[in-house]
Amino acid sequence: MKSNKHKGSRLKIFSKKPKKALWTLAIPILAGMSIQTIYTTVDMIYIGRLGGEAIAAVAFNMPLLFFVLGLSMGLGSGVTASIARFIGASDKINADNSAEHALLMASIISIIMVLVGLLYGKQMLVVLGTTPELINIAWSYLRVITIGLFFMVFSGFFRSILAGEGDMKTPMIITAVGTVLNIILDPIFIFVLGYGVPGAAIATVISQAIVFSIFIYLFLIKEHTYVTFRLRDFSFSRYIIYDIIKVGVPASMAMIIMSAGQAVFNKILVSYSAYSVAAFQIGGRIDVVIFLPIMAIATALTTLVGMFYGAKDFENVKFIIKYGMLRSVFITTVGSIIIFILAPLIVKGFSNEPEIQQTAVTYLRLIVFIYPLISIAMTSGRVMQGLGLGVPMLVTTIIRVLGVSVPLALIFNYALHKPIEWMWYSMMIATVVAVITAALWLRFALKRRMISV
Repeated sequence: MKSNKHKGSRLKIFSKKPKKALWTLAIPILAGMSIQTIYTTVDMIYIGRLGGEAIAAVAFNMPLLFFVLGLSMGLGSGVTASIARFIGASDKINADNSAEHALLMASIISIIMVLVGLLYGKQMLVVLGTTPELINIAWSYLRVITIGLFFMVFSGFFRSILAGEGDMKTPMIITAVGTVLNIILDPIFIFVLGYGVPGAAIATVISQAIVFSIFIYLFLIKEHTYVTFRLRDFSFSRYIIYDIIKVGVPASMAMIIMSAGQAVFNKILVSYSAYSVAAFQIGGRIDVVIFLPIMAIATALTTLVGMFYGAKDFENVKFIIKYGMLRSVFITTVGSIIIFILAPLIVKGFSNEPEIQQTAVTYLRLIVFIYPLISIAMTSGRVMQGLGLGVPMLVTTIIRVLGVSVPLALIFNYALHKPIEWMWYSMMIATVVAVITAALWLRFALKRRMISV
């Protein structure tokens, strides 16, 4: 049997050097996310060469894919927080049990999503506002990508398990392998074999299948991980399920609400033009690049806060929250300045259409002003997940999306007939409200636990 001593000792190492611990976790996460973002960026550039309609058609798929991603990542964050707290409390039995329940969840979610996507995917695209001239292209992409949802969901849960035990390097390497393969396959299936838009989906499914196979080998055959799977002896536990879902379900619902918000925005933007949807999609991809380091820091904070809180090490809880949040604000401030200056040059790499370029640049030069605020909300939500609180992120998201941004966008568009820039204003106003809510909630949550920062 493999030895887990080196992995069990991570908590002691992290406690002695919390600054180093944050970057030890965050840098591999950042590397993995960066590699994935390179793929999505290259993928969009390839699709962009097929024309503005191709970008718009894929954009209408994004809310559906983000729904699946949100469900698996949300529950995955519950798995991460659960395993981290059990490891912090030196409870390996329940850490193992959490990982086994994660596989059960992945099985149920993936089967349901594949069946629903294949049976009702085209109808859902129509409901989301896909225009008649784009529906066939959009469905040709979704039909293929749905087949790969099984691999994507499982891979997401495997990454969450590793994150919970503090191993960020392994998923980064596996993600790199899948992404490099995807980038190689993209031009082959899109251009060489002539499949066009669905070719991008075929490349994604093949690469995700290989990533899934690598995870299966590491977890179930090589037993590379700290947690141990004994599936034959699996026993369902309501306590474990509750420990996961009390964080995971609110997080999933928050991401699903964000997916619904994106769908509504796509439907509003298409009333301006299909190119407006494409511009929003391009702007969103660039946003993600800026927030990669923030997402990495926030994910690392979930693990560290969970471990320190589980070990009752409140001094390190306080320290790592302050340290992580201040670094996040600094990074996004620098990113805002860079994007504001270089926006026209960056956007040109995605599309040759003047209308798309102009709309995307305007979006970016407005939205950069709230980047630092978004970093505060993002890290606050992740810290509370580490404390075992999932509801705050959900409530904050409901306020931001359903309470402010979507209603304002609808009013600005349909009632006041404002130009497209007002769609971006609605997002900015909503973010300010969400940040205030998240910051106050975090302060209250820490005070209740007698942790003042």
